[in-house]
Amino acid sequence: MGFGSGMKRLSGLIGVEQGSRILFNDFALDSPMWTGAGPREVRQSQSFKEPFMDVPSVLIGISMWDIDHQTNARVDISAENATVEGFEIVFRTWGDTHVGRVRADWMAIGQARDDDDWEVT
Repeated sequence: MGFGSGMKRLSGLIGVEQGSRILFNDFALDSPMWTGAGPREVRQSQSFKEPFMDVPSVLIGISMWDIDHQTNARVDISAENATVEGFEIVFRTWGDTHVGRVRADWMAIGQARDDDDWEVT
């Protein structure tokens, strides 16, 4: 989905699930996000506690970051490959940016299953 992709209309029950997750702690490990240069990416799968009826809208943001003040602050965070069961949290940086650690907070909003829903196979 890009900018201005339109309104998602929901009927029935609306479900909301949210969470918080440390994506990496590279400062302690001298890993690529902290010591590297150029394009770098961290990708983590996040499952929902229970599946939605349809692919939910997922909002994501950085709730904590530890970044080197001597380099440019370049960060990109997104939710990708969303399904009814989960999505991927993707954090990217590039150039000379050195990121020690990042925590992401997310929220998924979509049509929830009702206890009275029947699944016929």
